[in-house]
Amino acid sequence: MKTLIAILVAAAPLYSYPLDGAQRTGIRRLAGYQKFMKLPQGATQSGDLIKLHLTGEVNLDVRDPYLQSGLDRMFATRDPSYNIAVLDITDPAKPAYASIRADQKRIPGSVGKLLVATGVFGALQRKFPNDTAARERYLKETIITADSFVHRDGKTVPFYEPGAAKITNRRLEIGDKFSFYEWLDHMLSQSSNAAGSQVWKNLMLLYNPDAFSKQTSKKDLAALSLESIETALKASALDTTKLRIGTFFTSGGSNVVPGTASYASPNELLKLLIRIEQGRLVDPWSSLEMKRLMYFARPRYRYASSPALEKAMVYFKSGSLFECKPEPGFPCAQYKGNALNLMHSVAIVESNGKNYLVAMMSNVLKLNSALEHQKIATEIEALIQKRPR
Repeated sequence: MKTLIAILVAAAPLYSYPLDGAQRTGIRRLAGYQKFMKLPQGATQSGDLIKLHLTGEVNLDVRDPYLQSGLDRMFATRDPSYNIAVLDITDPAKPAYASIRADQKRIPGSVGKLLVATGVFGALQRKFPNDTAARERYLKETIITADSFVHRDGKTVPFYEPGAAKITNRRLEIGDKFSFYEWLDHMLSQSSNAAGSQVWKNLMLLYNPDAFSKQTSKKDLAALSLESIETALKASALDTTKLRIGTFFTSGGSNVVPGTASYASPNELLKLLIRIEQGRLVDPWSSLEMKRLMYFARPRYRYASSPALEKAMVYFKSGSLFECKPEPGFPCAQYKGNALNLMHSVAIVESNGKNYLVAMMSNVLKLNSALEHQKIATEIEALIQKRPR
């Protein structure tokens, strides 16, 4: 009987809050990264440089001839499973759009953690509608203790106390304590599945403090898990028939809260990035906080690891899911599945005077998709840099 090996790799180490945000947020590892980590030039910029760039509407029904022809050439000889949407916002008054099969939906993997974060900001806006300082204090001062929802996740997260001689990386365990800000950071910076499930559980508790009482049915928990995220997405004018995370990231979470289908398309993910840049992802404060959390102030990988982006400020999320089945002569390897090989990248890039958004999904079997996304990032950067103003 053939065996099927399925491995979920939502994302290797990726982005973080700007390093100089340690004191404001209380995210302790940022101080450690300032002290011990050597990062690309573009990953070490001040948080004061992180700004939102769009104010008006964006029309995704009109394609820019230069960008469209460039994408068509770029993907003409690549696998037809690629789906991509690109928006050049260098001139905020005249955004330029191009895409290839960008309405096709796929399982989003860890890109869906951006939706959980959106839900958190939506819940904070409900709790403190006119007080962003209170929202910030809540994230910084609320301490969450890890419970069974963190089980089981193979990824590690950084543990650091100011003044310590080193950063320690290990798996999250029951009893670990972090602020809400730090849990968000672990969910996004390390793409920790354990943190993703813990954050989602506490988001549900923001909506209903009695959500996990014995009186709450499984059906009601499932409904609340979606409501806690989709309320904020709908309020941000995002289409939840095209964008959903429906299942917890760990078995510890999904054993308690029944799941449902998860899906996303490049166009709807691009719209999420647009809402951030417009200040419309929940509201302007939430949009800017999301962008700060997406700032890639860590050793880079996949799309963001392109050498062409070494000096660029990159705001990034990635996710992957690969499956391998026995095949003579084919060695199963990470990001090279022969049964399934999903790789997704979303990025806001600010590079050499050009600002642009990318949402890309693919399922190219047997190919190292992490390396291929890096190559595509290099080509897209060249395409944007050569685009006439």
